[in-house]
Amino acid sequence: MRVLVVENDKVTLLGQVGLALEEAGADLDICRPHAGEALPDDETAHDAIVVMGGPQNALDDGAHPYLPALAALMRRFGEAEKSVLGVCLGSQLLARAYGAENHIGTAPEFGWCPVALTVEAAGDPVLSAAAGSFPIFQWHSDTFSLPEGAVRLATSAGAENQAFRIGRATYGTQFHFEAGREVVDSWATIFPDYIERSAPGWLAERAAHAARDGASAEATGLALARAWVATINAAEARAVA
Repeated sequence: MRVLVVENDKVTLLGQVGLALEEAGADLDICRPHAGEALPDDETAHDAIVVMGGPQNALDDGAHPYLPALAALMRRFGEAEKSVLGVCLGSQLLARAYGAENHIGTAPEFGWCPVALTVEAAGDPVLSAAAGSFPIFQWHSDTFSLPEGAVRLATSAGAENQAFRIGRATYGTQFHFEAGREVVDSWATIFPDYIERSAPGWLAERAAHAARDGASAEATGLALARAWVATINAAEARAVA
């Protein structure tokens, strides 16, 4: 399988998502439009798309003029019945692509936070891989309305729309399920000042937070990543079908 991975920041760690893709033998094409690299014109060369997070908001077209094209590309993948995954900013762009409203700065969450599945998630091929309630890493201040036709799959006290699916396998997750403890440790090392401004005192208590929730979040993240990767229909499989 060939997967397009779009990075929206100079520091992008695929974590559990990368591990699941590696396990499946996926070939990854990394695109960094934030650094001036061109997005593909369409979805035809890839079996799936992953769009990761970044510091920009989903409406920041002035500073990041590629965002409308990226949102449109995500929708093209979805409409072609190819698997789509948007994480954090990626989920916000996916919501934008399908006509939802983006709400900037209204829903700050940081750290390992509890998320609960909805009733609809029980029958979902990806979110059903998680427990009914689980801790998972959050790092965002924005949120979005649920796109028309989408199924809400997870929610939290801080942001109602934590995960959703459109169609067969177009998924957005506000939470960072890719973030195992190694990813979080890297973020803490690279962005200490930013984290301290976002969540004063969290760094001093990070070890305790990680001991309480890190292993569980890591296991949940890998289970979700493997379940999403299992939705990818590689070109060879589609040709046989």
